[in-house]
Amino acid sequence: MLLKIPNVLTAEQVRECRALMEQAQWIDGKVTAGYQSAQAKNNIQLPEDSDAAHRMGDMIMAALSQNLLFMSAALPLKIFPPLFNCYQGGHSFGTHVDNAIRPVKGTPHKVRTDLSATLFLSEPDEYDGGELVMEDTYGVHSAKLPAGHLVLYPSTSLHHVTPVTRGARLASFFWIQSMVREDSERALLFDLDMGIQRLRQEHPQSQTEVSLTGVYHNLLRKWADT
Repeated sequence: MLLKIPNVLTAEQVRECRALMEQAQWIDGKVTAGYQSAQAKNNIQLPEDSDAAHRMGDMIMAALSQNLLFMSAALPLKIFPPLFNCYQGGHSFGTHVDNAIRPVKGTPHKVRTDLSATLFLSEPDEYDGGELVMEDTYGVHSAKLPAGHLVLYPSTSLHHVTPVTRGARLASFFWIQSMVREDSERALLFDLDMGIQRLRQEHPQSQTEVSLTGVYHNLLRKWADT
């Protein structure tokens, strides 16, 4: 399931992130790439342990915890601390698949990458190119979203970033270990949850809503790992 989630960050939060990124020191993006990805990756990013990365990461994590659409779609168990990158001057990232397991730097913790997320921090008209292109069983999809918007997609997907030929593409990227490992099961739960919410709005206090909510939680109980 591929999902575009609007307004994860407010315009004010985006401006705060941009100000922090303008003052930050950047490094080669290959530092967090696996062997195969490093052959295709050409960008710069903030060091994982930088103050700017920590401050922006905390902001994003707080925003995600309050975003009902993200929570329903991802059913997060663990979220890898957000990273931050920049594509400019022809930077691109060739076709690759994300590492299955990501160790969290400086801790004994690891995150299984069920879902990948990109949170855009530049407006689409600020740069040319830079589309995130994802391939799945339903075809090829691209995303170039307004600043503050996020795209969520299965980490099993082949994907790439097209060359940025003008301006700079700033973004945050991270991974989620879901309570529900299988994408097809998460998609069913998400569709059911969205249907329950629509039913609640159209028919408050409906007995059907109560029954379907029971079905949702019984399926979640059956599929979830915690």
